[in-house]
This record gives sequence, structure tokens and C-alpha cells, in this order.
Amino acid sequence: MKFYVDFDDCLCETAKAFTVIAKRFFGKDVPYEKVRFFNLQQSFELTDDEYEKLMLEGHRTEELLSYDETPGASKVLNELIDKGHEVFVITGRPSSSYEASRRWLDEHGLERATLYCLNKYGRDSFIKNSDFNLELEDYYKMSFDYAIEDSPMAFKFFDHMPELKVLVIDRPWNHECELPGENYTRCFDWEQIRREIGE
Repeated sequence: MKFYVDFDDCLCETAKAFTVIAKRFFGKDVPYEKVRFFNLQQSFELTDDEYEKLMLEGHRTEELLSYDETPGASKVLNELIDKGHEVFVITGRPSSSYEASRRWLDEHGLERATLYCLNKYGRDSFIKNSDFNLELEDYYKMSFDYAIEDSPMAFKFFDHMPELKVLVIDRPWNHECELPGENYTRCFDWEQIRREIGE
């Protein structure tokens, strides 16, 4: 089987790290549980300039490497790889963050997972014809059996795969989101993801 896995807030606790950055730089004290919007500019009530600064800081190599792993993620994914399944980490991070993201995966025991940067949200200075960037037209030629995702904004990227089983990691910004169909399942941790895949 083939698995699509989002990086931020699925493999690592990115939003929690961004709450610390927003408080440090702008005095915005928004607890993680109150991050109600996937759009962090909206969640932290930032100006355009502040948001740009937040994103630059959050994508520095030192910051990216410091993000905590979501408990159980690497263990479950390595179990899948050990069984012969393919794991593709497909992130909306800018392509400039590829090397740090690859290093984070390697340092967390996920050397065998393939990493691609996909310009999901139209905010990347895209490097065409690289080994690690996916253009949307190429992504739409791919198929997966399972997807692990947290962002309601990304659900549209699954429309071309009607048989896909989507496991949605429960996060504050998707609490109130109605899942699009019966093939979507809300999961509260990686242990539940393991059980859903096993079933």
C-alpha cells in the first residue's frame, strides 16, 4: 500500500512551536488549544509583515530541526515500511526547507520515507524539475491507499482518489470541520491511526 503523510502537525508539533515564536516576536499569547484557524495569520491576528516574519523564522533550519515529533509517528510509519508499504511525506513547506525537513526525518528514524515538497497553498518560490518538488499536475497522477492529514484546506487534493481512506489527525483548527465523506476518519493519536490501518 501507499501512504500519503503530511509533515506539519502530523509528524511534528509545528503549530505548538509557532505559538512560542508568535509570543516571542509579537507578544501574541495564543495558547495552542486556541489556534482555531489553519491560517496562522488569522489565528494570531498578525499583519502581513508580521506574518511574513513569522513564517521566515519558523522555517529557519534551526527552528525546523527543533520541532518535537508527534508521539508515535515514526514508530507507526517504520512498522508500515517494515511490512513493505511505501510512505511518502508530502509537505506544503517551501522547497527552501527541503534539506532541513529531510534531516529532521532522518534524525527521527524515517530515512526510508520519501519526501516531496508540493506547492499546496500557492506560497512557494517553486523550483521546477527538481528531484524533491512535485508540481500539481504530477501529484494528480499519483495514487495512494491512505492519507494522513490535519488541514481541511488540503482535503481538495484528495478528490481525484475516491477510494482513498483519509485519516484526519484531530487538531484545534479542524475540530469544527465537517469531514467530507465516509472515507474520512478523525484520529486522536498515532495509536488510533495504527488501528484504523490494521482494520
